Formats: sequence, structure tokens, C-alpha cells
Amino acid sequence: MEPAAVSPAAVSVVNEGGGARLVLVCEHASNHIPARFGALGLPAAELQRHIAWDIGAAALSRRLSALLDAPLFLSGNSRLLIDCNRPPGAPSSIPLRSEATDIPGNQGLTPAEVAARQALFFTPFQDRIARYLDACGPVAVIGIHSFTPVFHGVARPWQAGVLHGAATAFGQALIEGLRADPALTVGDNEPYRIDIAEDYTVPVHGDARGNPAALIEVRQDLLADAAGIEAWAQRLAPILRQAAERLQTVT
Repeated sequence: MEPAAVSPAAVSVVNEGGGARLVLVCEHASNHIPARFGALGLPAAELQRHIAWDIGAAALSRRLSALLDAPLFLSGNSRLLIDCNRPPGAPSSIPLRSEATDIPGNQGLTPAEVAARQALFFTPFQDRIARYLDACGPVAVIGIHSFTPVFHGVARPWQAGVLHGAATAFGQALIEGLRADPALTVGDNEPYRIDIAEDYTVPVHGDARGNPAALIEVRQDLLADAAGIEAWAQRLAPILRQAAERLQTVT
């Protein structure tokens, strides 16, 4: 069995002392699966796909953290082990099937095996974010994600989307900021919707604390290289900065 110390940490923190009044979270930053899990029975090529991580999201998050002077929390392992943006016990928390791919290593897990994954990968990630939020006071929470251009054979028309729950005004401000560029088609709670039964970051770290929160989704083909990542970071940074300044004015 691979020693736990050899594996990446469940969470890595960048710029924890950053002065921005917003926190960045990248729940699907990594496609790493520790060797003891045997790649969950999947060929290596499958772990390069969206089913294992959000392609480009970690690099975009890191660039935004630098531009905004914002703290950033990144997951260290693949969401196929356990998804850090799903409540434990949700069907998608440890998926038996992702898109059209069965996940052999997730079939027939015992309650003890499920609990072990939660203790190894999910709880340390969430507790680290929670401790920071306990200490820092009101702050905007932004999850950074990417999505596939085509899902189950259906093309998606958006270049980006903003997903929000209770913080409707905050979400709309982000959407309007993106829509100021007429070249963009921006989803309002698309390509997904926040669901308290299926989401964690926005309902728990945002809405339940009274923090304005949203997930930003960027189409992953637009984050395929350094130039694309830089372009999106430069596009998003002023929109997020303005949202943070509004929060600071209110508080």
C-alpha cells in the first residue's frame, strides 16, 4: 500500500494571506489517483478526460490568485475518488459512472471504504476552507471550473457560465460583467444549476454562511493552452475584483 505521505495533500493553499475580499476554490484541480487505488481500473487515457478533473481550471485559478491577491484552495486528487463539490452520500459523490464511462474501482464499495475516502480526501479539503472562512469574516467565495464543449452528444453554446444559489444579485453582477463582451455567450445557471443535494461549495461555504458565492465555468477548449488561460484570467480578474470591492464597501 502506498504511504499516505507520498500522495499529494488533499488540499493545497496558495496565497493564504492575500488581501482580496474573495476566496478562490478549485475543487476539481487534479486528476491524480494514488497508486493504491489502481487507477480505479481505468486506462490512463480516461484520466486525462473531463471525467477525472476540470481541465485548465487549476492553472486558471492560480493565475487569478496572483492577479487578484486572493487566497486559493485546490484539491489534490481526482474527483473520481470522491468529489469535493458534492455532499457525501450524493450519488455523484463517488460516481459509479461518469458521463458514459463506468468506474470499475467505485463499484461495490463498503461503507468503511466510502468513509475512508471521505476522511482522506474530502474532509481535509473542506475543513481547511472552513477554518479559513471562520477566521476571515465576510468574503466572496468563487469556485473555478471548466466544462466540456459537448455533453452526451449535445453541443453547448456558452463560452462561460455563472452558477449561483441564494446570492442572486452577486451572480447576476458576474454574469453582466461577462456579458459586457458581446462576443461571449454566457450561461445564467448554465451549463449546470446549483442544487443543495448535489453541490457543496456554494450551499455550504457560501449560502449557509451568508457569503456571496458562485461557481464560474469556462469551456475547457478555451483553456487548452497558456494563452487561453491568460486571456480568461485577464477577462475574469477585473469582474471579480469589482465584486470584491462591492463587498468591502457593504461590510
